[in-house]
Amino acid sequence: MNYVGIDISKEKFDVAISENESYKHYVFTNDTIGFKQLIKLLNKSKHWCIMEASGPYYQKLAMFLHANEIELSVVNPLVIRRFCQMRLMKAKTDKKDAIMIAEYGKTEQPKAWIADQAHHLELKQMQAFLDQLDKSRTNYIRQLEAFSQSPNMHKAVKKGLSKMIKTVETQIQEIEDKMEEIIRQYHNEMFEHIKSIPGVGKKTSLLLVVISAGFTKFENAKQLCSYVGLSPRIFESGSSVKGKVKICKMGMSKVRAKLYVCSWSAIKYNKACKDLYTRIVEKGKPKQVALIAVANKLLKQAFVLATRKEFYREISF
Repeated sequence: MNYVGIDISKEKFDVAISENESYKHYVFTNDTIGFKQLIKLLNKSKHWCIMEASGPYYQKLAMFLHANEIELSVVNPLVIRRFCQMRLMKAKTDKKDAIMIAEYGKTEQPKAWIADQAHHLELKQMQAFLDQLDKSRTNYIRQLEAFSQSPNMHKAVKKGLSKMIKTVETQIQEIEDKMEEIIRQYHNEMFEHIKSIPGVGKKTSLLLVVISAGFTKFENAKQLCSYVGLSPRIFESGSSVKGKVKICKMGMSKVRAKLYVCSWSAIKYNKACKDLYTRIVEKGKPKQVALIAVANKLLKQAFVLATRKEFYREISF
């Protein structure tokens, strides 16, 4: 199998194809014309494409290659960056990056990329838009609060900001309703199973289904926890360095925040979470550490129930 490195950007993508122990370099436009030109150089039985998950720019090419039965892997850009640092790569050009991406594929042989179904892509777009709306609402509320402290706040400013807050909140509700409609159409049973966990509400259940693509992106709960950024990170070296165990915050901060809020309720009504919280606190650990452990526990419970297609039962955990 020959690995093909693809360094993609908004307007173009650079391609490195291995030939006789060296690489041949190509540049194509990031559109259908460029995709078709690339396909002419590839053989589905001997070429495996590797590309970075560069924002939204890789998606059309990835879907095109997948539709034409070309094997490919989509890799986190941070992983490629660390790989280049390990190889002590000094020069950074699009051509060099494409070669290093191909070298990464040859060395690590990453797993094949699984294309999202159409409704999963729609849900991800809605979630991204929802996050942006939520930020806008927060900014408007903070601005209104700040201006209200002034003795001379103009009525037009107050009215305008209040109107903007109401408009954004209406949009948020519309998007949330549409997301729930799609999830109930395709993942209703799974949604109800996750929602049955004491401490996990409707919005968090929706979010977990969206970020996991209906729990199809992960083989086990450990992978999901790592993706979200709730996996413990141990910092130790020899006998002198004994750092604190922290979570690896390389995942999704919004999901972590929601699960952390859910943990407040879970330590009251979710027996497994309550027992875990009590054990950690009794060992003298800070309550915040215990709550993070509970958030991790909730995520694992969600994975188990979603994949086993079961409702929550205390005896199960």
